[in-house]
Amino acid sequence: MKIKLIIGFVFFAITVGGILFVKEYTQRPPNVIIILADDLGYGDVGFNGQSKILTPNIDSLALNGLVFDQFYAGSTVCAPSRSTLLTGLHTGHTPIRGNIEMENEGQYPLPDSSLTLAEMFKSRGYATGVFGKWGLGYPDSEGDPLNQGFDTFFGYNCQRLAHNYYPFHIWDNTQKVMLDANKENLEGIYAPELIHTKTLEFIEKNKEKPFFLYVASPLPHAELKAPNPNVQKYIDRFDEIPYQGCDSGCKEYKNGWYGSQTKPHAVFAAMVDLLDQQVGTIVNQLRKNDLLENTVIIFTSDNGPHKEGGADPDFFNSNAGYRGYKRDLYEGGIRVPMVISWQGQIRPGESQSVGAFWDLLPTFADLIGYEEPFSTDGVSLMHSFYNQPNVKRDVLYWEFHTIYGKPAQALLLQERWKLIRKVEGDNFNDFELYDLKNDPNESIDMAISEPNRVKAALDTLDQMRVPSKLEEWNF
Repeated sequence: MKIKLIIGFVFFAITVGGILFVKEYTQRPPNVIIILADDLGYGDVGFNGQSKILTPNIDSLALNGLVFDQFYAGSTVCAPSRSTLLTGLHTGHTPIRGNIEMENEGQYPLPDSSLTLAEMFKSRGYATGVFGKWGLGYPDSEGDPLNQGFDTFFGYNCQRLAHNYYPFHIWDNTQKVMLDANKENLEGIYAPELIHTKTLEFIEKNKEKPFFLYVASPLPHAELKAPNPNVQKYIDRFDEIPYQGCDSGCKEYKNGWYGSQTKPHAVFAAMVDLLDQQVGTIVNQLRKNDLLENTVIIFTSDNGPHKEGGADPDFFNSNAGYRGYKRDLYEGGIRVPMVISWQGQIRPGESQSVGAFWDLLPTFADLIGYEEPFSTDGVSLMHSFYNQPNVKRDVLYWEFHTIYGKPAQALLLQERWKLIRKVEGDNFNDFELYDLKNDPNESIDMAISEPNRVKAALDTLDQMRVPSKLEEWNF
């Protein structure tokens, strides 16, 4: 469905179950905010069953928005997942397919030839800003956020340095800002709070015109550190096993290695709690400026929960019982929380559609009337906004390249049959098959009992990717 948005009166009609709904509004084209948590598991939020951590603001978005039960991140680690989100291409086609560190600071750059969400919005007159963690190109490279359609950037350019919450420096557009309050072993400025302040300033600055805001929060990735007021809410609630990490005097101190933590459970809960508070503050900022009914808000996470730096996803049931964690292509590694909220426009409820990160670009192309030719592996989710019939997905695809284990591919056919293939050298015969309809926890491998389905999936799998320019991302 295509909806062209123009300034003035806009009418559109949706038929649902024989009932005609007509909507009218006189506002400018809608603002769009994507809030992307970092390593937040499907089960780390209250609306998906979390009981140990309070997330009232995120839950309020879910209560008043559209919740996706089966929504997938672009990958199972940071950079490729973010690449799929911004380019609308899955990991068989998107330029960034793994985490590759560049010398000094930053990751392998997204090429200039990529169409990004930011470029699409900017072409329609939107102000564009990204606040938080980038990870798609070192400073002043073609992948620098300011070269990928963003007018404003404040945060960590390098996802490795974003592991540390009291960093030596932060980036303000092209300016490297030294944080003297964090020099040597000092911990005076908690970067996620500083980034959040700048996020609110962006909303205030651009309240009179349409804007696209990408909030790439570094929370709640390890290391496990949080401001004391948040920690105090959870202190001594849980049994704790201290984590010994890299502290002052360690060679890689504040260079991506995780600091020690005596109360890892309490601090992880505090980090999720702080993320939730920041979501609430963003919503309140919109409400204060009378922007809430003209702003689409998406809340999701870049991949499944991590087990690093003292984090304990089993304790919090962070993957809600789904098999796997970050760096897995099982459901626990790629199925993520997903809410789309647009007050007064999107009917609250649960979407029956299956979605993925690469659907966001075509969705917002529909929303803002972007009609230039572009390539995408996604489908528009606009039908879900108004409870129209689902668009059935024939296939979804992931591939993952990592130094921690074998490269792997995953395929979801007909929204039901999940094939996972692990690759080792020239061996492509290590595969598993799961029936997600009857076995969403992927506990019964049906590869032997369903040879025809395996063959069909393998035939499809070989068609789902094009070679990467980097040998590291080829099989």
